[in-house]
Amino acid sequence: MPIEALLIWIIIGAIGGWLAGVLMKGAGFGLIGNIIVGIIGAAIAGWLLPRIGIHIGGGIVGSIINAVIGAVILLFVISLVKRA
Repeated sequence: MPIEALLIWIIIGAIGGWLAGVLMKGAGFGLIGNIIVGIIGAAIAGWLLPRIGIHIGGGIVGSIINAVIGAVILLFVISLVKRA
């Protein structure tokens, strides 16, 4: 994987994780945590959304939207697990 692609993954993950933390009111995990949550969230959304019939356009904006949706799902599940 070229270094440029890795940097794009990190940037999209950071933006997606940060936005998800803002939407979930205090569920952010700092810079590194947000990057990880955003990348995992993008993978979750990339797997889940097409299976339920939702297709978001390509490009950077579509990738960020995917990462945010997946990260919100991930943070919601984490908050449910913390409560139990």
